[in-house]
Amino acid sequence: MKKLSAYITKQIIVGFLLVSFSLMSIIWLSQSLRFLDLIASKGISVGIFVKMTTLLMPRIFTILAPISLFAAVLFVYNRMLADQELVVMKSAGISPWQLARPAVWVSLMLTLLNVYVMNIGIPKAEDAFNDLEWKIKNNVSHLMFREGEFTNLQPELTVFITSHDDDGSVGGILINDERNPEVKATLSAEKGVIVQTSKGPRIILINGNRQEINKKNHRFSSVNFEKYSVDFGLKETKARRKNSVRVRSFGELIGALDNDSLPPAERYKWFIEGNKRITTPLLALVYSLIACTGLIIGNFNRRGQTKIIAVSLASVILIQAVDLTSGNLASKNLAWLTLMYANIIAPLICCTVLLLAPDILRRRRAEQNPYYPRGESHA
Repeated sequence: MKKLSAYITKQIIVGFLLVSFSLMSIIWLSQSLRFLDLIASKGISVGIFVKMTTLLMPRIFTILAPISLFAAVLFVYNRMLADQELVVMKSAGISPWQLARPAVWVSLMLTLLNVYVMNIGIPKAEDAFNDLEWKIKNNVSHLMFREGEFTNLQPELTVFITSHDDDGSVGGILINDERNPEVKATLSAEKGVIVQTSKGPRIILINGNRQEINKKNHRFSSVNFEKYSVDFGLKETKARRKNSVRVRSFGELIGALDNDSLPPAERYKWFIEGNKRITTPLLALVYSLIACTGLIIGNFNRRGQTKIIAVSLASVILIQAVDLTSGNLASKNLAWLTLMYANIIAPLICCTVLLLAPDILRRRRAEQNPYYPRGESHA
């Protein structure tokens, strides 16, 4: 039995890795499209781009991992049933629970991995992602102005740079500033230096000219200057980045109901997120049991197991839908928290009972048999 379990376990793990890698690659490509604008407009390097998209993967993994395991388990057991391997194993006296044990062990390992990812991996990745995103958006020294191209820092602020100097300054600067609703200003300078201040990043223009037009009376004015500073207006407090529930620890989320510094709506939101860190990892175990239970206890059909697969797939879709719905409802009314846990516990109990029932019935029939020897140990 150990060799059979190792054989099934290997097949499940290989299938899970293939499905996970395929889905993660597709999601990574789709998520990458969100940041293409940063490469085009902000000029970030490919290394930073890859780092930003990679930091999103732990969050995606916890969503895709149970689905990938479900697909892998369903494929492996369906193939074994089609090749009549399960039929032979059942004929050899191997119980349904023993046949499902490899899927259970793999799902338990994945559950523990998801617990780690959700409580340690995601908070660290989200914090690192927020730090990197904040630096890119708010620290202009990270923005690479391309020579001879217009860079839109804001919808009303456009900067043109002619050249980059070896000392870190820029030359041939042209700035179009329409942030003031009453005045449209155009600034040009021979040279400029980008500096970081307590009020945000700004550029110090040297030897230039400022021209502006009053939008109300259309009056034009022009002034020359030796030094002039322009605030980019990209200041953003780091406290805002810390408000995300994903970067909070499990203890902070579970104890949110007693946190008087949070508004009631935020307390519920944090508390539900803490409970999701308990229920979400268990989805891997639930989906794995649903995938294998029907195929193991069902009868062999040469035409295929379309009905069993359809029921299993519908069950997973229903559980996923209830999980999302109950989480949203519970964030407004904690009474729905019971549904969120029942959505996980009920399928676990049903699948476990179905897998163990044949063994229990067999033992009861054997004990009711008058020829069944008692008082002795039997293999």
